[in-house]
Amino acid sequence: MPAVGAKSAPDGAASGSGVLAARGAVALTAAMARSTRRKPKPRLMDRIAAATRRLLRWLGLGLLGLAALMVAWVALYKVVDPPGGLYMWSESRRLGGVTREWVDFDAVAPAMARSVVAAEDVNFCRHWGFDIEAIREAMAEGGTRGASTITQQVVKNVFLWHGRTMLRKALEAVLTPLVELLWSKQRILEVYLNVAEFDEGIFGVQAAARRYFSREAADLSAQQAGLLAAMLPAPQTRDAARPDDFTRRRASAIADGAATIARDDRGACFGG
Repeated sequence: MPAVGAKSAPDGAASGSGVLAARGAVALTAAMARSTRRKPKPRLMDRIAAATRRLLRWLGLGLLGLAALMVAWVALYKVVDPPGGLYMWSESRRLGGVTREWVDFDAVAPAMARSVVAAEDVNFCRHWGFDIEAIREAMAEGGTRGASTITQQVVKNVFLWHGRTMLRKALEAVLTPLVELLWSKQRILEVYLNVAEFDEGIFGVQAAARRYFSREAADLSAQQAGLLAAMLPAPQTRDAARPDDFTRRRASAIADGAATIARDDRGACFGG
């Protein structure tokens, strides 16, 4: 019996060692499996690339949202009369109020519509928002004369602000063809006649007709329409009721141009 016991002890130890070895192998295998399942940490450049893609995605979505907002805004004013613009509101705060009363296009004398086209944008019916011919002429003269169309002035007065910043010019370049696409020419001219400044604190042709001639915009004569149109480049320094020689000559030239528009097809797009 003692001999047998002496032999069984080493067998038990060997058996215990085998169990421990087996358990260790199992633990090692499990650890290796967990290590293979664990994702490696991304490299720095990979993290930067992923962040850049997310930023570009959000930037693209933001630009799409801004574009949709601009389209909706322009489309709204196709049927809703604009309440004004940043410049009109700033003048109202500065002066303690402005004078303005909206009138529909049919309530404006045809001579007035033709006169502002003759004065500000003689090719109004022939361009899509930008008068390339006028731009070339302005560049040839060294930029000493303006080349803004009536559509561009509507965009500036209704949707943007006054100034020569690159941001405003860029937005104007986007909004001008959009207005031409969504609005009729008559609607563009109607809005222009109602937001143009004719004197300090006097906005729109109805307020101007009452201010200078004590009559409605529908009752303006060709001569009066020419005088009002002559105010547009410098409304705060000219007076239609007491015009100087330069203003008289300009008003006469505008009246002649308006009569020419009435005879040819340059007023066809707005019924002029």
